[in-house]
Amino acid sequence: MIPIKSEREIEKMREACKSAASVLDKLGMLVRPGVTTGEIDEAATDFMSDENCRSAFLGYKNFPGNICISVNEEVVHGIGGSRRIQYGDIVKLDVGVIKNGWVGDTAKTVPVGAIKPAWSRLLAVTEDILDRVIPLATAGHRVGDISAFIEDEVVANGYNVVREFVGHGVGRNLHEEPQIPNFGRKGTGPRLKAGMTLAIEPMVNLGGAAVRTLEDQWTVVTVDHSPSAHFEHTVLITKGEAQILTWREKMLAK
Repeated sequence: MIPIKSEREIEKMREACKSAASVLDKLGMLVRPGVTTGEIDEAATDFMSDENCRSAFLGYKNFPGNICISVNEEVVHGIGGSRRIQYGDIVKLDVGVIKNGWVGDTAKTVPVGAIKPAWSRLLAVTEDILDRVIPLATAGHRVGDISAFIEDEVVANGYNVVREFVGHGVGRNLHEEPQIPNFGRKGTGPRLKAGMTLAIEPMVNLGGAAVRTLEDQWTVVTVDHSPSAHFEHTVLITKGEAQILTWREKMLAK
């Protein structure tokens, strides 16, 4: 069953998602050459404390980090550590928080300085696809409408979607029904209803679609070492326009 939130529960979701977006914005401003991924992960603890929330990731299935931080060919689920961010990198920041028992989930990919033009286009296209698919997240549409739109746009731009990891419902739990693949067929899957809250998150590879998990059992990388982009919003389904609960100002390239 796909949870339908009441008005009171939606307000709790708004609070959690607003905090997640705030933490993500603050972390994004820390991304610069010389900083380690571990230092950014540690800063997340302070930022979450300021927002009176805690990590939804830390300890989830034994995940050791406060956030997921993935660099270049790392797709998702990267663990903060000793790796130093370099000029020209792209850094994926994925933030999940729990506030008053409700989860907010959001992600973005941050360019470090002037990145390669092909990488810059990858980021721009991926974020644009997320922006343009969200209007389909309204009552009456189906999950497959979202999935098909993402896949069609990714392929039209010469890229590949990651198939092993998908978007999902979110609420009292980090992962709820339904699953939201970044590929599929229009008109298929569960029908969306007002009160659902969904984490929509295109994961797009510049090269091939194939990925593998490193020995740490978490970090997912592209098999061909091509860069990958990831953007995510938690969205509320309504009878009218979709509402982005994790809305944030877009970050310009540094």
